[in-house]
Formats: sequence, structure tokens, C-alpha cells
Amino acid sequence: MRKTYFLIAALSGVLCVNAVCSQSVEKRKLTIGQMFELAEQNNSSIKANQLQQKQAYQEVKVAKNGYLPSINASLSFSYNGDGMIIDRDFRSYFKAEIPDFGNNFALEVSQIIYSGGAISASVRLSELKAQMTSLDAELNRQEIRFLIVGNYLELCKLDNQLKVFDTNIAQTERILKDMHVRHSQGTALHNDITRYELLLQDLKYTKTTLQNNKQIINNQLTSTLGLPEATIIEPDTAGIKLLSEKTAEQWLKEASLSAIPIKLAAARVQINEQKKKLSYSERLPKVALFATNNLVGPITMEIPAIDKNFNCFVAGIGITYNFDNLYKSGRQISSDKIGIMKARQDMTTTEEEIKLAIQSALIKYQESYSLAQTKEKSLELAKENYDIVYYRYANDLALITDLLDASSQKIDAELQVVIAHINILFNYFKLHYISGTL
Repeated sequence: MRKTYFLIAALSGVLCVNAVCSQSVEKRKLTIGQMFELAEQNNSSIKANQLQQKQAYQEVKVAKNGYLPSINASLSFSYNGDGMIIDRDFRSYFKAEIPDFGNNFALEVSQIIYSGGAISASVRLSELKAQMTSLDAELNRQEIRFLIVGNYLELCKLDNQLKVFDTNIAQTERILKDMHVRHSQGTALHNDITRYELLLQDLKYTKTTLQNNKQIINNQLTSTLGLPEATIIEPDTAGIKLLSEKTAEQWLKEASLSAIPIKLAAARVQINEQKKKLSYSERLPKVALFATNNLVGPITMEIPAIDKNFNCFVAGIGITYNFDNLYKSGRQISSDKIGIMKARQDMTTTEEEIKLAIQSALIKYQESYSLAQTKEKSLELAKENYDIVYYRYANDLALITDLLDASSQKIDAELQVVIAHINILFNYFKLHYISGTL
């Protein structure tokens, strides 16, 4: 039984090694700009939006078909039975012979020359809808870029935190080694060693947790960028340039020109205005030129029927007008006017929301610098405190609990500095995201 267990374990180990080797791990050092380019090329959501844009612009071409002439043709062949001429009192009748073979060919061409603005409004409406599709795609692109930035900065934070834990694990192992020496000399308690070994295990466990979190974020990034699953992404922050000197007015000016929600709100206003124009066009007449040619045979208007073809050509101008639109379209026009007012109010609300969001993000961005300075000072004090406590402990002037507290404070201060510096970058990119310039 024991041999079988070891055999299974050995086979499992071989399979695991083969599975790892089958996936070639590739490390790629990427800047944010390079990640944006990869997402543009490979992201499935961006590709879907690109196809949707192509479809929307094709709909514009379809709407422009209204400017083209209409051409209708019909051709038919028939078998004609003989006719009968019957008295009004149905007492007598006689047969009227009609040629058996019948044909009918008609060709009609028409061109609208005035539609009350209906065609131009329809084309403009389809163009605005295509513009809305493009703006939705751009908004989706900005959201994906902000997601990439968030994951990218999270990777940076985890990398720096892992460095902190690597340093502290190495330091803790050195202290444990010294403790074992002191214990052998009778100057340190075994209980001190146990407590510091517990600290070491906690540090190693937290490091493992950070490594797992890093793998999860890495998987999310590779999926977003369309890279192979085995790719390991290494953040490259060399290309990041902060422009902290921008004022709130400058950010607001950029947002007024580039913020996607504002552009979408403005497009909705224009769409509702075009809908009103379409409703007004229903009250106007439609004018079209037309030409018709008709070839029919036999000629059955004569008795007996004439076994010949009759051809006639007609050309002229036609005017159509629906009088019921005078009292039907008013309600639709009123509805369109309300839609315009609502769209304009929504645009005002969107502008206010963007303004408040930029102001809040700018305050947080400026605050993150102050926080980073505070955390750096706290780290400096924590290191000084740790050095003092460690010196005192080494000289039997402090307890192991004091050293553990000082070590925990130093580690926490180092982690807080990492988070503070990442927050500066996050708040900076958030400003770009809100203003539509990411």
C-alpha cells in the first residue's frame, strides 16, 4: 500500500513538471503606452466596438440612398381567355375573341426634389447616431485604459511590497541567526526565538499572499491585452511623466473639449433636434419628378381585341401632401421639444458632474503628495526607532516584545510609503480619465 502511494505521488510530480514545462513563460517589460497599443490591437471589447462603428457608418450610406432616384420595372406574361358581352338582363350574349398570349412591361423612374427636409434630417440623424457609436467606443476605450492603469499600478505596488517583505525576511533571518548564537551562549531566551520565528512565518505567509495577488492581477492584464496566459508582465515606469503644475481651470478646459460624457450629452441634444426637424417635415409637401413607360398587349379596349402592343410614355412632376399631419404631428413635435429640453438639462448636469469630479480628483491628487511626505517621515522615524530598540535589545536593555513592535511598525511604514507613491500615480491618471485625455 505504501509503495502504491509513493508511485502515485511520483507520477503526479512528473505530470506537474511536464505541465509547467509545456507552457513557455515569457517575461515582457511594458510601459503604459505599450499596454494601450496592445489593447488597441488585441482587446475583444475594443474590436467589437470597432465593428459596431463600421456598421454605424454603413447605416449613414444607407440613409443617403434617399437622395438617389427610384427605378421600378415589371414584366409579366399571361394567357388570356375569350371575353363575353352579355345583355343587361342576361338574356343573350356573344363571344368576344381575345388573343391568347398577353404581355405587360412597365418602367417607372422617380426622383424626389423636395421632401420638406426629411431626407437631409434622416441622413444627419444617422450621422449623429454613428457619432454616438464612436463616442461610446471611445468611452469604452478610456474605461479599458483606466482598467489597465489600475492593474498596472497594482502590479507596481505589489512588486514594491514584495521587495519590502524580501528585505524584512532577510533581516529577520539574520536576527534569528544571532538569537540562536546568543541562546547557545545563554544570553537569549528560547521564547524570544519562538516569537521571532512566528514573525518570520507571518512575513513569509504575507509574501505568498502578495505573490498570489500579483498572479491574479497579471492574469487580468494578459486577458485585457490579449497576451498568452503564460506571459509575466513587468511594469516599466520610466515613461510616466507627472504634470502637477496644471490648475483646476486647465483640467476643466481640457474636459470641456475631450470628456466623453460631455460629448455624448451634446450629441443627444443634436439627435433630439433632428427628430424635431423630421416631425416638422411631415407637415410639408413632397415633390418628385417621374417618368413612366408602359408596353402592353394585346389591346383589349377595342372589340374585337387588337392583337398588337400598345406603348405609352408619361413624364411629369408630382406633389403629395398628407393633410392629417396638420393635426397629428403636433403631439410628436411637442414630445420632441420636451426631449430637447431634457437632453440640454442632462448636458448641464453632466458638465456639473465632470466639474465636481475633476475638482475632487485634483484635491486628492494634491493631497497624495502631502500624504507621501508624511509617510516618508513616518518611515524615517520608524527606522530610527527600530535601530534604537534593536541596539537596546542586543544589549539586554529591551524586551523581545519591544523589538517585535518596532519591527512591525517599520514594515507597516515601508508598506504605507509604497501605497502613498502609487496613490500619486493613480490620482494623476484618474484626472486624465475624467477629462477624457487618458
